[in-house]
Amino acid sequence: MLLIKNAKIYTMNLDVIEKGDILVENGKIKEIKTDISSCESCEIIDASGKMVFPGFIDAHCHIGMWEEGIGFEGDDGNEMTDPITPQLRAIDAINPMDEAFENAIKGGVTTAATGPGSANVIGGTFTVLKLHGKRVDDMVMIENLAMKCAFGENPKRVYAEKKAMPTTRMGTAAKLRETLAMAAEYNQKKEAAKEDSSKMPGYDMKLEAMIPVIKGEIPLKAHAHRADDIFTSIRIAKEFNVKLTLEHCTEGHLIADDLAKEGYPAIVGPTFGNKSKFELQNKNFDTPKILVEAGVKIAIMTDSPVIPLEHLPMCSALAYKAGLDEMEALKAITINPAEILGINDRVGSIEVGKDADLVIWDKHPFDLQANVEYTIIDGKIVYKK
Repeated sequence: MLLIKNAKIYTMNLDVIEKGDILVENGKIKEIKTDISSCESCEIIDASGKMVFPGFIDAHCHIGMWEEGIGFEGDDGNEMTDPITPQLRAIDAINPMDEAFENAIKGGVTTAATGPGSANVIGGTFTVLKLHGKRVDDMVMIENLAMKCAFGENPKRVYAEKKAMPTTRMGTAAKLRETLAMAAEYNQKKEAAKEDSSKMPGYDMKLEAMIPVIKGEIPLKAHAHRADDIFTSIRIAKEFNVKLTLEHCTEGHLIADDLAKEGYPAIVGPTFGNKSKFELQNKNFDTPKILVEAGVKIAIMTDSPVIPLEHLPMCSALAYKAGLDEMEALKAITINPAEILGINDRVGSIEVGKDADLVIWDKHPFDLQANVEYTIIDGKIVYKK
């Protein structure tokens, strides 16, 4: 058992507890209140003058797929040989031995959604995992979280160089539509055949991977920066009645009212850094504030390694500096990404029964001088300053 005492607790589901205790047992939060009595078997952390937050969550990154300090040998995020690769799974490329995992933990980030990049129209499935461990199978929360798809400059640039479709935004949309239509037909044939193997369509690994999308079991995770690309992703999602999350959403502030009406969540970023391509010309830290005020649920991402994962709280702090409400900025890296990813029954807030993923800070994490004193995942201290 682990007992954290005398901490300022940011539960992220209720009011801030100015001075409280948290009791952890068997990897779960057992009790939260003031002055919990210690026991002989308890390991006690005196957090007087410290702050406790739920472990931070990045809803979109590529940790473990582009390894730190390595070129081609550690670059496993884009299979740039075919624009349609839904059969790819992030879990087969994640290297949890990469030092980025340790750095993230030291920065208070305990959970992340990681997956393929945006070179292809359809890139494969994202995975949600805890960031501590040696074997990825033991770290996974949801193996096949969402199907990555991409609009805009990236797929057209990659395949224009190969003189293959898509070389235009029209081509990207057509490729995605074609795959969704084929997957829907394939699924209908499978369901009609039932147990009659003679009527079963020939096995197609790509279309099999798309069935959870067609059935609404997992969303399309749509890379889209520019407003027109965002609207194209929504148009296609509606045409095929599939779920959707808006990834990057760089020009979301220009169409915030429309996005609020549509109701899709937006995972915003990476906003820190230079405007590396034309479709980022309107990138700025006002986007989270404007989207939230319009009524859009947001999370803030690093797109690691674009921004190292340990700097997720800094990205949220910069959105706060640009006018986003403090608690909304904290929600954007805790409970909001947990809800968007469908893991809020386990993480994202400090509640009895949830996983004991807790981070003790010496100052508010929006203070650049703040340090993580302890990172706790599943009730185990995985980092101590």
